[in-house]
Amino acid sequence: MKPEITDKQLTAKPTITGSEAVIRSLIAEGVDTIFGYPGGAIMPIYDALYDFQDQVHHILVRHEQGATHAAQGFARSSGKVGVAFATSGPGATNLVTGLADAYMDSTPIVCITGQVAAALLGTDAFQETDVIGITMPITKWNIQVTRAEDIPAAIAKAFYIARTGRPGPVLVDITKNAQFGEFEYEHKKCEYIRSYQPLPELNKSAVAEAAALINQAKKPFILCGHGVLLSGAEKELINLAEKAEIPIGSTLLGLSSVPVDHPLYVGLLGMHGNYAPNLLTGDADVIIAVGMRFDDRVTGDVSCYVPNAKVIHIEIDAAEIHKIIRADVPVHADAKEALRELLPLVNNARHEAWLEEFRKAEKKEYEKVQEKELYPKQQELKMAEVVRLISEKTNREAILVTDVGQHQMVASRYYRFKNPNTNITSGGMGTMGFCLPAAMGAKVGAQDKTVVGVIGDGCFQMTLQELGTIYQSQIGVKIVILNNNFLGMVRQWQQLFFDKRYSSTEMVNPDFIQIAKGFFIPGQKVTERDNLSAAIDAMLAHDGAYVLEVVVEKEDNVFPMVPAGAPLSTIRLE
Repeated sequence: MKPEITDKQLTAKPTITGSEAVIRSLIAEGVDTIFGYPGGAIMPIYDALYDFQDQVHHILVRHEQGATHAAQGFARSSGKVGVAFATSGPGATNLVTGLADAYMDSTPIVCITGQVAAALLGTDAFQETDVIGITMPITKWNIQVTRAEDIPAAIAKAFYIARTGRPGPVLVDITKNAQFGEFEYEHKKCEYIRSYQPLPELNKSAVAEAAALINQAKKPFILCGHGVLLSGAEKELINLAEKAEIPIGSTLLGLSSVPVDHPLYVGLLGMHGNYAPNLLTGDADVIIAVGMRFDDRVTGDVSCYVPNAKVIHIEIDAAEIHKIIRADVPVHADAKEALRELLPLVNNARHEAWLEEFRKAEKKEYEKVQEKELYPKQQELKMAEVVRLISEKTNREAILVTDVGQHQMVASRYYRFKNPNTNITSGGMGTMGFCLPAAMGAKVGAQDKTVVGVIGDGCFQMTLQELGTIYQSQIGVKIVILNNNFLGMVRQWQQLFFDKRYSSTEMVNPDFIQIAKGFFIPGQKVTERDNLSAAIDAMLAHDGAYVLEVVVEKEDNVFPMVPAGAPLSTIRLE
């Protein structure tokens, strides 16, 4: 006779280790991809991961910094939270650059680090580092877990904080004893934290004030930031602009919110942005800033910024309102919610004379800068013509990932973005080495899309070891190295502001294609214009990863340019 099963036995929770709880909690939060690198203090979690390989795909990176950037690229292309694993000590500290980058650019990632046993904390044990203290200023939230039973709640809270409100990175540090400890497991999703209000209550009177300003404006101007993409407010922004015929300028991270060929889109803001939006910002009488933080690269000298304008600032993070530029009408809200409320209150209007000012400035930039960049007559290849061909041959539908420097500015200026969330770059931190791991993460997050990483020769050498990850995990990302044998952006500043004293900026580069082949990734090098188009075709047609090196003009400069800290009105075309 079988023993009778009691109600208590039927409702009993499974007793599992903290390590298994980590993996089960991640799966409960919808995680299917992890980028990481194992080590002693996180080994129990990797052991638990072994039993869940059919549910979670782990991608072994070659450096922990690569894990964080890959998680960023994954998050930006997929719309999910990126996840990275690292061990204690140097493994954890190698995450710092990626965490800071994600914090500056509002990218939701969760990093889980192993830590020495709780009894050893503070003893300078082998590979012990105070990762909580180190990362506190560069994470949205962090926590150290020392008991197994606290793991599910900590992970649930981490994902809730990372993905809600203004997104950002979160770090969960788990001691080794907590990983080995056993408890009755239960995972409950976090949906509320006392004192944390990720979605502020919309102040409708502020929206009405904003509408009144817009309705009176003669020269309104929309500044579109990353928050538009993060809130999914692209359609709402365009509807507002079309109803009141308002020109739209984009920050670097706001790129792809609005199709580049939209008649109201007037270009990129910032130090190396387009001539028209930078020059005419000072002539606007109403600025509608949506999901942007008035970064110094956008404002230039803040004492001279928007001297004639009333400022409407729609922003989900209260800390950004009034921080740099005083808002006449602050709207503390999610961009999508605020724009939906604003649209019916705004009158139909036409601002043809104002738009014509932008068109005249655009024509001037084309004649003085763009035409010779896009269609050069000189022998040396130009970065812009490479980007133009990539844009055309991908039908403007690729996800473009860029590193930091001249190539970043050129790619951002000349790729003709069509669809939202197709621009992935390091904005606030300006992290060299970002592109290669971020591009591979972006491809994993959007496997049906063509992902093209555009990298400078200097940046490529900072994280080129991730070619090993790309090969092992068979990630079909396309890598374009624009090689000018210089740290180009620094060299440009040295030329313009330091009397051409090229101190430590010229590069003696290796054979990039041979390096790629060493990782079993095919590629080719282009030095002649006649070979460029066919080489890009070959790269895009190849089924898998590919490295294309294009040797470009050695001392090419990126214009327009606003000198650092100068008023926008000083923007230079040459």
